[in-house]
Amino acid sequence: MSKTITLRISEDHYEAFKKYAKQDNRKISNAIETLALRQLESAQFVDDAEMEGIMADKELCARIERGGKQGKERKGRYVE
Repeated sequence: MSKTITLRISEDHYEAFKKYAKQDNRKISNAIETLALRQLESAQFVDDAEMEGIMADKELCARIERGGKQGKERKGRYVE
């Protein structure tokens, strides 16, 4: 179910969103949602090339696996 939120932005930012939405043939709410979701995705996940680099690093993979195992066993230390 979709939710409605209130967003307070400057007039300049509003005009920038409005211009983007018009150029992309979207409603302004959809344009803001799309841009926010793109940013969220890029902030949370690695791209395919980065993941390939991670998976190719066998030492890193072994350390991650050890850390996961220690976490399940409640061993090791947690660093903030």
